[in-house]
Amino acid sequence: MSLFKKFFKGIIHHRDPDSGDTVKEKGKPKPKYYGTIIPYPNFNASSDASVLQSAIESKGVDEDVIIAILVKRSNEQRQKIKAVYEASSGKNLVKELKSALKSHLEDVTLALLMPPAEFDAYLLRKATKFLGTDEDVLVEILATRSYGELQEIKKAFKQEYKKDLEEVIKGETSGDFTKALLAMLNTKRDESTEVDMELAKKDAKVLFEAGEQNAGTDVSTFINILTTRSGPQLSKTFQHYAAISDLTLPKALQMELKGDIEDCLIDIVKYAWNTPAFFAEKLHHAMKGHGTCEDTLLRILVSRSEVDLQKIIEQYRAMFENTIHEDILNDTRGHYQKILLGLCGPN
Repeated sequence: MSLFKKFFKGIIHHRDPDSGDTVKEKGKPKPKYYGTIIPYPNFNASSDASVLQSAIESKGVDEDVIIAILVKRSNEQRQKIKAVYEASSGKNLVKELKSALKSHLEDVTLALLMPPAEFDAYLLRKATKFLGTDEDVLVEILATRSYGELQEIKKAFKQEYKKDLEEVIKGETSGDFTKALLAMLNTKRDESTEVDMELAKKDAKVLFEAGEQNAGTDVSTFINILTTRSGPQLSKTFQHYAAISDLTLPKALQMELKGDIEDCLIDIVKYAWNTPAFFAEKLHHAMKGHGTCEDTLLRILVSRSEVDLQKIIEQYRAMFENTIHEDILNDTRGHYQKILLGLCGPN
């Protein structure tokens, strides 16, 4: 059974705006926290900086100490450690770790020391810099970050690489795929958890008429609806679509579209329908079969560690035979394995 059939036959629970993902704090609703990394209690940036300096400058670099600190501190705390380290030692922590560590452990460590917007900008630059654009990374980041986060990413990209992200995307992609990427980048998507039932029915009908009932697919209509509606709103739209069509929306997209735009719109559908499952599938593909895609592991585990990695790990267990911890143990080794497991939290 394909993953899409699982998505749309209810084996994976659909997203419900009333699923209780908020708690009350002083009378105001506050989203529940599903990250695996929480701010370290009794945090002391000076102490951490001193310990890291000792671990880096010892005769043999103490990777265990470096890992223990970085995976137990929030990103905000790591930024403070970086600042204190430079102020107290006169040295740049990132450069010091780059010299002290190697291979995949170095990559994860440096990623953890970047602020989120800077890390995403780095990923987008990497995806567009070399021969062959990494379309999956472009779609993943642009589809899964909020409008506010995307504005910060654009600023970080411009500051770090002296280029406008929008112009880079235009130069590296083409056609409807470019239109979809720019719509995700620049459109202020509705981020409400409330669902407009009438709009969901209307959108389902419009999508049906733009695709299956049309001689040629009206891609602009798909892009407009899929890049402007909230996740809960789209989930309800997909349910109504299934009621008026013999096909699920993903299957219809597969039949109507080809290439990058097909993959792009299907990923938007997946993300809106079940966000943890979207990332769990990517992690599973990164470790299944021969060879491991370290870039995918690093990207998702680091970027979601303070967002929803707990949910992704739970979904992974529900979807596949092994837990993510078991697959990491089977597919990785040494200190690289240790830092990935540290990001995942207890099994």
